[in-house]
Amino acid sequence: MANKGATEVADASSSFPLTSIEAHLALEFVRVTEEGAIAAARTMGQGSSDGSDDAAVKAMRAALQEIVMDGTVVIGEGERDEAPMLYIGEQLGSNGGPAVDIAVDPLEGTNLVARGLNNAIAVIAASERGGLLHAPDIYMEKLIVGPPAAGKVNLDFPVLANLQIIAEALQRRVQDLTVVILDRDRHKELIEEVRGAGARIRLIADGDVTAAVACAISGTGVHAVMGIGGAPEGVLAAAALRCLGGGMVGRFWYRNDEERERVRSMGIADPDRVFNIEELASGEQIVFVATAVTDGDMLRGVRFFGGGVRTHTLVMTGQRLLVRFVDSTHIFDSQQVGRIRI
Repeated sequence: MANKGATEVADASSSFPLTSIEAHLALEFVRVTEEGAIAAARTMGQGSSDGSDDAAVKAMRAALQEIVMDGTVVIGEGERDEAPMLYIGEQLGSNGGPAVDIAVDPLEGTNLVARGLNNAIAVIAASERGGLLHAPDIYMEKLIVGPPAAGKVNLDFPVLANLQIIAEALQRRVQDLTVVILDRDRHKELIEEVRGAGARIRLIADGDVTAAVACAISGTGVHAVMGIGGAPEGVLAAAALRCLGGGMVGRFWYRNDEERERVRSMGIADPDRVFNIEELASGEQIVFVATAVTDGDMLRGVRFFGGGVRTHTLVMTGQRLLVRFVDSTHIFDSQQVGRIRI
């Protein structure tokens, strides 16, 4: 996937230069993820993961269609779980605007919302055409680290060796590290190896995009993310990490030969190759936006009050190196709200 120069136009059909993508879409996408988060939050604790996902999908699709852009979904959601989806290849946006590839997970953590648990988000990323890996909705083995260890770890190294590299980069002991791992049976051996090395572990039910972002931000207490999760979430995580200077390597993990052939059919000649972060998210212009649905380590979940709602959103761009937290109060009925509390 060759990157285009920053002064070139994004697409022959668009008059928008690449340098405008981040400025044009960053705050536009805030409204998109806010709408998805609010819709999903209304279903919190209702016990229907599909219902929560469907609410987020419908809200985000409606908001995306209003943006002046020529958007194509290259990373969608729902195929693996047969849930409602913003499907791969779907065209989004009104006429004109920059030509962009979009990676979207309307609700990362559907089960979290259904059960009223923490760290569910509505998330989207975008880049110029060809700037995000077109990954099918299968699994990916991932190793994610913060900026000090970026480019130093390797999926083919033993777990202990990678932990030693991370510890040295952070100027601490392996015993001081905290590694986030999805709580799955497939990670039994990995968990034992990390425990054997002496590192601490935080097992999570879902939400490895949130964990990836936390890994690249100092003070969160997360130093690495290891294990097998969704490939679409891997591309979303890579987009976020490109904005933060973090590091990531990933390799598709197959359950059967059919999945391997799907990867080949998407133009990836070597289905067993290891992708670095610049290959997962190669774009020169990258936008990443996430709004919390439920409370998390970095963001507060949607809070409803009489006549309105409050949301908390993380916005990041790659080339402009912008990290912004947006705390929004949405007023639906001003008479009911009265005075606004900051």
